[in-house]
Amino acid sequence: MPKLTVAYGDGVGPEIMTSVLEIIFEAGAEIQIDTIEIGQKIYEKGWPSGISDSGWETLKRNKVLLKAPITTPRGGGVRSLNVTLRKKLGLFANIRPCKSHLEWQDPKMDIVIIRENEEDLYSGIEYRQTLDTYNCTKVITESTSERICRYAFEYARSNGRKKVTVMVKDNIMKLTDGIFHKLFKKVALEYPDIESENYIIDIGAARIAKNPEKFDVIVTLNLYGDIISDIAAEISGSVGLGGSINIGEEYAMFEAVHGSAPDIADQDIANPSGLLNAAMYMLSYIGQKEIAQKVYSAWLKTLKSGVHTADIFNPLHSKLKVGTKKFTEHIIHNIDRKSLVAFSCNSLVEGALLKPRYQSKKEKVLIGVDLFVSWDSTNLAALLAALEKIKVDDAIIMGSISVKGVLIWPEETAIMPYSDTLCCRFLAEPSKSLATTVIYGLMNELENSAIEVTRMEKLYSFADEAGFSNI
Repeated sequence: MPKLTVAYGDGVGPEIMTSVLEIIFEAGAEIQIDTIEIGQKIYEKGWPSGISDSGWETLKRNKVLLKAPITTPRGGGVRSLNVTLRKKLGLFANIRPCKSHLEWQDPKMDIVIIRENEEDLYSGIEYRQTLDTYNCTKVITESTSERICRYAFEYARSNGRKKVTVMVKDNIMKLTDGIFHKLFKKVALEYPDIESENYIIDIGAARIAKNPEKFDVIVTLNLYGDIISDIAAEISGSVGLGGSINIGEEYAMFEAVHGSAPDIADQDIANPSGLLNAAMYMLSYIGQKEIAQKVYSAWLKTLKSGVHTADIFNPLHSKLKVGTKKFTEHIIHNIDRKSLVAFSCNSLVEGALLKPRYQSKKEKVLIGVDLFVSWDSTNLAALLAALEKIKVDDAIIMGSISVKGVLIWPEETAIMPYSDTLCCRFLAEPSKSLATTVIYGLMNELENSAIEVTRMEKLYSFADEAGFSNI
C-alpha cells in the first residue's frame, strides 16, 4: 500500500483537507498517510522556508505530497514554501487543467496549462543595491525550457490532445522569452501530429478570457503560467475548482490552485473541489485510477444536481447552497461503483524521460562589461567628468551610459529618467582580446574615484551573436 505525505496547511486548508480525505477513503483509496506541519506555524517557530527538517525527511521518503494551501508571511526574512518545494524536489512541470463543469459556463472549455516551475522571476533572486533601485533577476535556461516544452507535447500526445500553444513576451524580452520560443519551435518539429501555435502573453491571456474553447494545451513560463491559470480557473467557474499537479523526476506534489483564504477559514464555507481535483490526479498518479474515476463521478453528479458551495452558487441554476461539510456529505452519498464517468487528464508523463537534446555548443567570447554605478542621473555631467580622469586599459573603451534601458550618453534623451543607478557599458577594442583582469582593474579605478560599482555583468558573444540586450 503506497504511503504519501499530507500537509493540512493554513486558513481553509485543514477544513478542505479533512473533506478530501473523507471522500477518497470512502471511495476506497488504498493509501497510508504521514502528516507533516507546514506553513504559518512553522514560520513562527523560526523555520525560514516554512517546513522543518523532519518534514523534509518525510517528503523525501514518501515521494508524493498532497498539500493544502499555506500562508506565506509578507516581507523579508522568509522564503516562499511553494517555491522552495518546487525547487528542492525538482518539480519542473506544473500542470493545471481548467475544464468547465458548470452548465452556465462555456461547456467547451477544456484547457491544460503547463507551466515551467523552477525558473523565471519566481526564482526569487532579488537585490536592493541603492536607496532608489531594486532588482529582480529573470533566470531562463535552455535545458529547462526545452524540457518543459517537450513535456507539453508529450502530455498532449499521451492524452489525445491536438494542439499546443506557447505564450511568451519575446517581442520585449528577446533573449529570455526568445530562447523559450525558439526551443518550443524546435521541439514542435518532432511532433508533426500535434498542431503548434504561439501568442504574445498579453493577447493570449485576453483570448483565454474571451474564447477559452479555442485552446487545448498551453505551455509557458513560470510567472505567466501562474497568472493565466488563475484566469482560466475563474472562467471555468471558480478558482476554487482548480487542482494543480507538480511533477519532477522523483517527486510529485498535488495541491489546489487557490490560496489559504484566511478570511473565510473555520466558517464551513470553503469549496474543497480544488484540492479534491488534485487528489484525483494524485490517485491516478499512484495507480488508483478506478478510485479517481469514482470520486470524479460522485463530484460531477453533485455539481450537476445543483448542490453548490457559495463561490459557485448561481440563483438561476443552483438548487441548494451548502457549506464544506454538507458538500462533502453529498459527494460521499453519490459515490457509486457502477456509474463511472471517465476521469480525463490522467496520464502524467514521466519527468525522467525528458532529457534535453538541443543544448548550445557555441564559442563564448568576453567582449565587454556593464558596470552599474550608484550615481544620480540628473548629475550626468559630473559622472562624465569623473570617468574622463580614470585610467582605462587600452583593451577596453567606454561605449554608453543608460538608465533603466534608456540611452542617455553618447546620445541625449528628450527627458532624463530619474534613477540613482546608471549602467556604464564598456566594450573591448575590436582588434584586441579582453581579459577579466582588465575588468577588475577598471572596477578598482572607479571605486578609487568615488564611483561605487553596485553590480557587474560581463558581456559575451556566442558565435558572433550578442548575449546581451542592445541599448
